[in-house]
Amino acid sequence: MSEWKARRFWKAAEVAEAEEGYTVLLDGRSVKTPNKTLLVVPGADMAAEIAREWDEQEGVINPLSMPFTRSANSALDKVAPQKAEVADMLAGYGDSDLLCYRADAPEELVARESAEWDPLLDWGAENLGARLEPRVGVMHAPQDETAMARLSALVHEMTHFELTGFHDLVSLSGSLVIGFAAARNERGIDDLWNLSRLDELWQEEQWGADDEATEMAEIKHQAFVHAKRFYDLSRPA
Repeated sequence: MSEWKARRFWKAAEVAEAEEGYTVLLDGRSVKTPNKTLLVVPGADMAAEIAREWDEQEGVINPLSMPFTRSANSALDKVAPQKAEVADMLAGYGDSDLLCYRADAPEELVARESAEWDPLLDWGAENLGARLEPRVGVMHAPQDETAMARLSALVHEMTHFELTGFHDLVSLSGSLVIGFAAARNERGIDDLWNLSRLDELWQEEQWGADDEATEMAEIKHQAFVHAKRFYDLSRPA
């Protein structure tokens, strides 16, 4: 027996103002999340992206081709009900931040990590008010409690929509500092992605690229780029 799949039933998708934001109408009917929450987003530009995704559906609806819709659903159904817990989880990345765990060899990799990652830690100290210190090796060593408290406060200031985009910026890169650098436009999004893959790129230089790993990395790269766009559209105009 074949699985039932939702099909396009509307003629046009359009943006409309709603209480506390904007919604998307399908032939005049508001879109709702999987949990039946009215889909209301913080800005007209985000709503326009969602409307475009619905308008581009033909025949069977393909949720994988609707990243803005899926992110908005996550913000409303998953992040909003547990906002504090999500913020705590993301802030916790600072205590094991990718940028702080360094190789002890070979010398070329050690030098590259220092040259590429130290400036971002310096940026975090100056612009986030939190100095994270690098360590050699993979054994966990706690960061300064004051620095962690400062970073946690900054994360908790975000709205549930901002946290949704920020979540992927942090989790995909493995770095709270990179997440903040992306959110605050410290570097280009592609540059930051490459910084998060510094060790992997160095390995590729030594041994060559693996096709499957490269394909998976590109999928994550595109998700990282989308997360930045979603975060930006979550911000007040």
